[in-house]
Amino acid sequence: MKYETIDRIRKFTEDRNWDQFHSPANLAKSIVIEAAELLECFQWSDEEYNLQHVKEELADVLVYSQNLLDKLELDADEIINMKMSQNEAKYPVDKAKGSAAKYDQL
Repeated sequence: MKYETIDRIRKFTEDRNWDQFHSPANLAKSIVIEAAELLECFQWSDEEYNLQHVKEELADVLVYSQNLLDKLELDADEIINMKMSQNEAKYPVDKAKGSAAKYDQL
């Protein structure tokens, strides 16, 4: 995310004094709730969905994710790269390419 966007998220929370409600558990719950709302966009069809609604729900997931990063003092790039390194080791290209199998089934 761009720094301007992250600052806007932080200012939104600060201006409303909502940090007091942002425990890690509450933020994790909110991410799951918003992810379920995102999934609901595809409930009855994989092809026919409202893109605007998808964007709104995905944005909610991202905003709560940024709030959780802030609360836990984590860096998104750092933890994503850590996880990508793990995934690259679990899913080597020569075994995983073109396969949807889980790593222990490759």
